[in-house]
Amino acid sequence: MILANYLIGSIPGGLIIAKYFQSVDPREKGSRNIGATNVLRVAGKKAAIATLIFDLSKGLPLIFAARQTGLDQRTALLVGLAAIIGHIFSLFLKFKGGKGVATSFGVILVLAPPVALAGLLLWGGGVFFGKYSSIGALTAFGALPLLAFFFQLETDFVIFSFFVAFLVYFRHWGNICRLIKGTEGKV
Repeated sequence: MILANYLIGSIPGGLIIAKYFQSVDPREKGSRNIGATNVLRVAGKKAAIATLIFDLSKGLPLIFAARQTGLDQRTALLVGLAAIIGHIFSLFLKFKGGKGVATSFGVILVLAPPVALAGLLLWGGGVFFGKYSSIGALTAFGALPLLAFFFQLETDFVIFSFFVAFLVYFRHWGNICRLIKGTEGKV
């Protein structure tokens, strides 16, 4: 299940969808990312919504299957983490990929719905007040471990939340630098 979810996570939905809708490669325009925000910039709203839905749902069937077959929480977390790692380090894109925000949100929504909903509110506030998608992501994922503590989740989920937050911040390093320089693209 872990390997299968890594492969599912590796499917570059934003690339496929942007090429389908506008015959454009999002890795060559805008922020050069395959995520929904850049697909919005380079291929339009319909393509961005399709990318968001695709990335949100990556790996969810196998996480549900892990839970339904009685596998423990740690295994379900690893199955979910595999989809996130696949999205960020896609086998099909020479281990490059997206930033992991939507895929992580989808995984967390299944594994810890209150944490995901609180994170969504933080993301929305960050985007609304900051006018940058990256600020929303950095706000939500920076708070992820704190939310895990606040909702008193198991130690395995807390460790998972630190690792996911690290991955998202790692992939947003360029955005952080552009925010500091004042060159980051607004939503």
